[in-house]
Amino acid sequence: MAKAPRMPIESGCPDPIQYMHPTMRRNYGQWVYHDRPRPGVLHHTSKNHEEIWTVRCGTSRQMDVYTIRKLADIADEFADGHVRFTMRSNVEYMVADEAKVESLIEALTESGFPVGGTGPSVTMISHTQGWLHCDIPGTDASGIVKSLMDEMHEEFTREEMPNRVHMTTSCCQINCGGQGDIALNVQHTKPPKINHDLVANVCERPTVVARCPVAAIRPAMVNGKPTLEVDEKKCICCGACFPPCPPMQINDPEYSKIALWIGGKNSNARSKPSFHKLVASNLPNNPPRWPEVTAVVKNILSIYKEDARDWERMGEWVDRIGWPAFFEKTGLPFTKFHINDWKGARHELNSSAYIRF
Repeated sequence: MAKAPRMPIESGCPDPIQYMHPTMRRNYGQWVYHDRPRPGVLHHTSKNHEEIWTVRCGTSRQMDVYTIRKLADIADEFADGHVRFTMRSNVEYMVADEAKVESLIEALTESGFPVGGTGPSVTMISHTQGWLHCDIPGTDASGIVKSLMDEMHEEFTREEMPNRVHMTTSCCQINCGGQGDIALNVQHTKPPKINHDLVANVCERPTVVARCPVAAIRPAMVNGKPTLEVDEKKCICCGACFPPCPPMQINDPEYSKIALWIGGKNSNARSKPSFHKLVASNLPNNPPRWPEVTAVVKNILSIYKEDARDWERMGEWVDRIGWPAFFEKTGLPFTKFHINDWKGARHELNSSAYIRF
């Protein structure tokens, strides 16, 4: 009689302890210290005097089956058969024998996987899925990541930054992925264009009205047909109306741009929480290589690398030199629209349908 297939248990993620390297399981919660013998390698020592070496390599976020099998084969042949996928699309291999480290690094390098990202480096850029699942994508976030990392590959492997630099890209202006030292976000600059012939058949108008965060959308009649209209003075061009109502097209090859934000609570290790600041806007959303965006990011990173003190995160560096000096050093144009603070945001927040201050 055939063995009954194993049925899934619908109770969330499985217990990760069972998948850990045996050395990690034995010493769970017992680690004393760790050091970084070379870029891309971490060495942990436990209270039981056991040691483990972790080798980190960079990958793409979306991988085919062949690539995943290749990574698994390397784990079986050169490591101890254990891998860990990190939130920034890296893969970590654990070995309990230091003699395996160099051969593992050589195998990864020969296979095209860069080793690095464990110290003060530009880590792999986290990003939203863009065209794959987002319902309001304004750009291909993974394409921007590919273009940037092709240019900054050595900053991942050399680890010569003052501190680690986390970057994010987001494929829409709602911005579910925009938290890091540098955030690249879509910036719509025009209100949506409404196809009034389709609204009545495609959109649930009350849902669309409720979805607008600044109450800029209201029901209307055009040519005898029920539709919607937008108060362009209130509209903040966020794009939240597009998912429940595709006839309200906001993505536009000419007017949808890319904006850069830096600093914020994810960009400091010693100072109090703060907000991201807009430093560059209206950059062309220019696939397939986004050269204008890449040039601005590389310029900011080169100045930060040259001017920041050791262990200063990007937000701490800007706090020390001040925003006027930041714009002077980077050569980015400074306008009154770039720098905002909480006091300046009060008027904007009071225009929301949900928030009052």
